[in-house]
Amino acid sequence: MWQQIEESLRDSMGRVFTKIATLLPGILAFVLVLLIFLVIAWLAAMLARMVLNAVKFDERTNAGSNTLTEWAPRQTPTILVTRIVFWSFVVIGVLVGVSTFEAASAESGISAYVFSYLPRVIGAVVLLFLGTVIGRFLSRSVLISAVNLNLQYARLLATGVRWLVFVLTAAMVLDHLAIGGEIVDLAFGILFGGIVLALALAVGLGSRDLVSRSLEKEANRPIEIPVEEKLHHF
Repeated sequence: MWQQIEESLRDSMGRVFTKIATLLPGILAFVLVLLIFLVIAWLAAMLARMVLNAVKFDERTNAGSNTLTEWAPRQTPTILVTRIVFWSFVVIGVLVGVSTFEAASAESGISAYVFSYLPRVIGAVVLLFLGTVIGRFLSRSVLISAVNLNLQYARLLATGVRWLVFVLTAAMVLDHLAIGGEIVDLAFGILFGGIVLALALAVGLGSRDLVSRSLEKEANRPIEIPVEEKLHHF
């Protein structure tokens, strides 16, 4: 019996080392390609920053429109563009590295799966970008409207609207990526309902004095009966 156990352990260890030896060239090729594209991405980002600084891209953007700064208030337009350039080259490097890994390790089907999943990732990025922009736009619009109405809970209401849009966007992104399944839908329903309930309670409690004063004003208003409509007893 101990001999059989020893033979099983040897066979399993042999299969593991054989698999590692088969995958090792592909892993090394993937790492090498990724490092090369990281260097290229860094150089491209530096070149883009130099060009944008030379043409004074920040000043021209701020003078023309504040759209880019509204998307990311803590970052300048130049930093946003350079980061987009950098991560674009990194993504290209990952895709090339996956193809290289498949060619070097003789593992078929990996690149086909990755490239078939790529449209989902692109769609998710677009959804996330649009959701972020729409959330910030609606939050600012609600904040301005609430401030103009002299509401004390203006900032809370704007934050709630923004997070409603962000939660909806996150649920759509995860559903588009086919991650989580029904758990995402259930969690989204619970979280979205909780945010709506919290906003309703906040608005209701914050408007309690206003509603009570309005009702008291309506209740204390004297009822005026026109002369021609007065009732007379015979």
